[in-house]
Amino acid sequence: MYGFLADAVVLLHFGFVVFVVLGGFLVLRWRWLIWLHLPAAAWGALIEFAGWICPLTPLELWLRRAGGEAGYAGGFIEHYLLPLLYPAALTREVQIALGLGVLVVNLIAYALVWQRKWGHS
Repeated sequence: MYGFLADAVVLLHFGFVVFVVLGGFLVLRWRWLIWLHLPAAAWGALIEFAGWICPLTPLELWLRRAGGEAGYAGGFIEHYLLPLLYPAALTREVQIALGLGVLVVNLIAYALVWQRKWGHS
């Protein structure tokens, strides 16, 4: 059961990361998402800029240990999703670049939102 819960946390974490990076484009369609996306994007950028660890990471690792797992062996989730969330070469420079990437993508998305709302179309 713990392994299943750990996998669920990884999927949730992956979904959150995708929402942080690309959620601004969803705001183009569903304006009310701005109230969920802006805090999520701010949190995602802050985690990277500050060099913090997302609370979902220790939760997932705790669940794996509680289930008797030592690491990320076997399965689709471990081989394909975990390297996206936990890159082996994650340095401070890479974290800062990721944080800047979140900002740039979201600035583009919100520029489109702004243009659609107040632009001259």
